[in-house]
Amino acid sequence: MIGLAVRMLRHRPGSALATFLALTVGAAILVAMAVLVESGLLHRPEPRRYAAADLVVAPAELTVTSKDFDGTTLTSRVDPPEGGTLPADLAQRLRQVPGVSAAVADRTIPVFTAAGPAVGQGWDGAALAPYRLVAGQPPRHVDEVVLDAGTAAGSPPGARADLVVGGVAESFRISGIVEAPAPHVFFTEGRAAALAPRPGRVDAIGLLLAPGADRAAVDRLAAEADAEVYAGDARGRLERTGDTAAAGLLVQIGASFGGYVVLLVVFVVAGTVSLSVRHRRRDFALLRAIAATPAQVRRMVMAEAALIGAASVALGVPAGLFASRLLRGELITRGFLPDGFPLSPGLLSAAAVALTTILVAVLAALLAARRVTGIRPVEALGEVAVEPAGNSRVRLISGLIALAGAAGSSTVTIGAGGQVALAGALGMLYLYVTAVALLAPWINRAAARVLQPLLSRIWGAGGHLAGANLRANARGTATVLTGLVLAVGFGGSVWFLQDNIERSAVTQARDGLVASWSLSSPAGLAPTTATAVRAVPGVESATAVRRTSVVVKIFGGEVETVPVMAVDDVSAFDLGVTAGSMADLHGRAMAVSGVRAGSQGWDLGEEVPLWLGDGTPVTLRVAAIYERGLGFGDIVLPRDEVAGHTARGTDDEVLVRLAPGAVPDPRLAGLAPAATLDDTGLRPGRLAADLALSAWLNRLLVGVMIGYAALAVADTLVMAALARRRELALLRIVGVTPRQARRMVHAEQAGLLGVALVIGGTVAALTLVAVVRALTGSLVPYVPPLGLLAVVGGTALLALTTTILPIGHLLRTPPLEHLGVKE
Repeated sequence: MIGLAVRMLRHRPGSALATFLALTVGAAILVAMAVLVESGLLHRPEPRRYAAADLVVAPAELTVTSKDFDGTTLTSRVDPPEGGTLPADLAQRLRQVPGVSAAVADRTIPVFTAAGPAVGQGWDGAALAPYRLVAGQPPRHVDEVVLDAGTAAGSPPGARADLVVGGVAESFRISGIVEAPAPHVFFTEGRAAALAPRPGRVDAIGLLLAPGADRAAVDRLAAEADAEVYAGDARGRLERTGDTAAAGLLVQIGASFGGYVVLLVVFVVAGTVSLSVRHRRRDFALLRAIAATPAQVRRMVMAEAALIGAASVALGVPAGLFASRLLRGELITRGFLPDGFPLSPGLLSAAAVALTTILVAVLAALLAARRVTGIRPVEALGEVAVEPAGNSRVRLISGLIALAGAAGSSTVTIGAGGQVALAGALGMLYLYVTAVALLAPWINRAAARVLQPLLSRIWGAGGHLAGANLRANARGTATVLTGLVLAVGFGGSVWFLQDNIERSAVTQARDGLVASWSLSSPAGLAPTTATAVRAVPGVESATAVRRTSVVVKIFGGEVETVPVMAVDDVSAFDLGVTAGSMADLHGRAMAVSGVRAGSQGWDLGEEVPLWLGDGTPVTLRVAAIYERGLGFGDIVLPRDEVAGHTARGTDDEVLVRLAPGAVPDPRLAGLAPAATLDDTGLRPGRLAADLALSAWLNRLLVGVMIGYAALAVADTLVMAALARRRELALLRIVGVTPRQARRMVHAEQAGLLGVALVIGGTVAALTLVAVVRALTGSLVPYVPPLGLLAVVGGTALLALTTTILPIGHLLRTPPLEHLGVKE
């Protein structure tokens, strides 16, 4: 059977090449995505800060439970966005466990030095790495520090160092120098406890154990404090370095887009293989006529698909591994990954993608061959010339179910928000395309009847023949219609989503900011800075802003991390309040965007449970609902509510409103160390640049998907055009001129393209409107004119060139040469 399959492929290279291209490019994309996931999952940050600790007791993940509709308990886990904390007295209890030599309470204190940001700790924490003292001695007084050699910048012990901690500048005496891989500042334990941004709490507790230590007692005390015990390589996960965040990003990117790429590859390969099998009905009919059994023909088709899949894997997998390295370089260049972040060799990814690719090809071939091989030989020979009139009732019912599912998904997406809405966009798009793929024969027949008069009026006899062909070959052109709809749907919806998000965010940020000046510092601003600003002559009001995140429950029992803006005064903003009042934003209250309130089902005055950035549970009252959520975030809290619950402990900026006619006082910039006073009128431009950078990755991945969809369309159209050699030869033999044949093909393609643009445009519009409504509250999305022209013009150009050029080639060949079976 393998030998026969090889000979069949040699004599039918065109259809094999189309399938090979689809599988090869699909395998390359899947390998690149799989390598990202593999790298993220297998990455184990090397313990540095806790390298010498035998055990580390740290806060457990935030666990949220809820009830499903059927009463099932659902559990979701997430790391607190600001990092969890433990009670400081837990260290004392752990020291009393038999065998515990030391229990070091570790605090992270953000410090700003002349060389840039650094990590501050108490000196006892140096023993957990350990950091070796190379000069001087440990700090013994509250005004002494130990620095790493890079931060000391050549200053010897005894010299002074100016540091900014908590937004306050202070001079310290350098008591010693340590070797450390990253900028570090060590204070006395007492001073570290006083400077910690979360008083009375610690980030982790490192344990040094003697032989025979009571591990069970450690586990019991940790469980009582809702903490976990980490050992071995798991300690590296606690250090919250850029590597840890990067690993999570890679898993998120690869898993989310990789899943959609798998569906896209299945769509494309199934369509390509199906079209290839349909175009070879003559071969299969002849095999059946000479006594080949249906099982033998199916095995031959599956063997062909397996051979093509193996060849595709041989080329696509190395290409995907190479592409993953290129993508890693781009991610590092644009700041998504830290320098030196390693990618896995990709052996597991390569094996999984190879198996998946071959399996998809074989299953697609099996499904496509079932119709041809499931009928009697005489009927098979008859079907070569005439397409059967009947259609599968199962296909019709499945198409209607998919269409209903797409409509239902649209409704859910409109009521969702945040990442749920963005994820729903692609899922909804796939459901619509699936419905079109299943219902394509009926769509084609109905469209042919509607377009028949128009085609006849424009192209005359050629248009009349085109309408007849579209009706007669409604099933054969189903794959072509699906490919075109897929291209238009992707290009017209997913690509424009980012444009709408960026445009709305910039517009809302510009229109909603009343303050004209912003005071900020890379070292952070002390909580007292806003009060000092208000005392400067000419200042009408000053608003301290601190940005953090909270965790909320969302639909389905899952949890979502939501960015938050915490303020001490609302006079700097006009958020477009639609219900309630921002004047009520004090105490246990919050203001939420209309989109978030709608997606969560929150009403004005409702008490809402959520978790602050460090995992502290709180219940807040909805005091106001506003419109401009994209520009300022979905939740606004009183600054006092988050005080003591953020890892930095400082304000991010102070927004300044000046009295009418006043000019900014030069003294404003001197109110905080390293502070600058910026005109907020420049902020929309900077925001647009930041959003464009953050959107680069989404655009890249979506662009790859659109490119693959375009390749699939080109493949399909070329195959469909070249498969008409016998049809065109017969028409020319009975007297149809090449010009008349071209007009007929042009009319067919124009009709098919028009139907695809209408359906694809409708699908794109429904998808775009649903998601934009969920994210911005607007029912009218923004569509860039040039972008719309690119989608419509690009699709038309692709459809016409991949049909007209092959047909032109066929019409230049004498018709008698096309009456044989040779491809």
